[in-house]
Amino acid sequence: MIWVSREKKSEELVNDQDLGAAEEIGVDEIEPDAPEKSPEELLEESQAELEEWQDKALRAIAEFENYKKRMERERAALLKYSGEPIFRELLPVVDNLERAVEQGIINGVDAEQNLKALLEGVELTLKSLQATLEKFEVKSIDTIGQPFDPTVQEALSMEASESVPANHVVSEFEKGYHYKDRLLRAARVIVSSGNGNG
Repeated sequence: MIWVSREKKSEELVNDQDLGAAEEIGVDEIEPDAPEKSPEELLEESQAELEEWQDKALRAIAEFENYKKRMERERAALLKYSGEPIFRELLPVVDNLERAVEQGIINGVDAEQNLKALLEGVELTLKSLQATLEKFEVKSIDTIGQPFDPTVQEALSMEASESVPANHVVSEFEKGYHYKDRLLRAARVIVSSGNGNG
C-alpha cells in the first residue's frame, strides 16, 4: 500500500476539479448545507439570547448591590465596636483604681497608713495602665533633658536653669505619646533659656 502525502492528495483533487471530474472526489462525502433559517427565526433566537444576557446582567447587578450593602453593614459594625478590645483591657485598670480607693479608706487606721495604702494602689494601677497602653503600641515620648523638638513638643514657657542647657526641656507639664508611628499627643513642656547669667 502506498501512502500519499496530504499535499500531494490535495494537488490531485485540485487537478481533478480542473479536469471536470467532480464525481471522482467523493461527492457523496460532502455534507449538504443546513437549511437556512428565516429572518424571523434568526430574530427570535437573537431576542431570546438578548433576554438571557439581560437576565444574567440584572442578577449580577443585584448580587453586587447586595454585596455592597453587606460590606457596608460589616464596616459600620467594625467601626462602631473598634474600641472594644482596648476598653476590655482597661477594665482591670478601673478595678484596680476602685480597690486602691477602698484600701485608702480603712476605718480604725490612721490617715498616714491610709494615704500610704492609697499611694501604693495608685502606683500599681498606673503601672497596669502603662502596660496596657504599651500592649496597644502607645508609648510615651522622653523629653526631660532632651533638646526641644517642635514636631513632638509644645513649649509652654521658658525658664532659666543652671543644670539644663538652653533650648533643652527642663520639665514636663503633660507627657507626649506616640501611637505606633503617629504622634498621638504632643508633650507640653518648659524649655530652658540657659543659666540666665549672660
